[in-house]
Amino acid sequence: MYGLVNKAIHDMVCSRFGEETWKEIQHKAEIGVDTFISMESYPDDVTHNLVKAASLVLGLPTSEIMQAFGEFWVQYTSQEGYGELMAMSGDTLPEFLQNLDDLHTRVGISFPKLQPPSFDCEEVEEQTLHLHYHSHREGLAPMVVGLVKGLGTHLNTDLEVTQTQSKSDGADHDEFTIQYKPK
Repeated sequence: MYGLVNKAIHDMVCSRFGEETWKEIQHKAEIGVDTFISMESYPDDVTHNLVKAASLVLGLPTSEIMQAFGEFWVQYTSQEGYGELMAMSGDTLPEFLQNLDDLHTRVGISFPKLQPPSFDCEEVEEQTLHLHYHSHREGLAPMVVGLVKGLGTHLNTDLEVTQTQSKSDGADHDEFTIQYKPK
């Protein structure tokens, strides 16, 4: 994953728990990097180790940390120079979710080693969506829940998101049902 992800984890931890907590997480994760470079690619294990260490230090399940990070990521990226790309991706939740693959394609121009997931979104009934999440990375479904919640906040939309199919349970991809209502 790119350093931008790890930098965002750092910023989330520091803003909510302080710099000392980050140092403890960094030490437990056995990360020999003091500062992450946003545009540099790092092994996925670096990110996974940070999340595992955060779970131990904060006493929270990794799924809860991943969900909180997903919510944080939406705000973080919109403030870190990707706000215009996000604005071009849609004004409503269904429109934005349907354009996620296009968004990742545009981001990939700046990040040539990007290995983004793929999303398919379908409206199954009024104000109810099914979001299909395909990724070669394991264990990121809780982050998707957080991302959707963060998008709800970003797009001024109340929503509930429920995982209805899990790759970890043998499905070929993760699936989520999203019930939403614009405010």
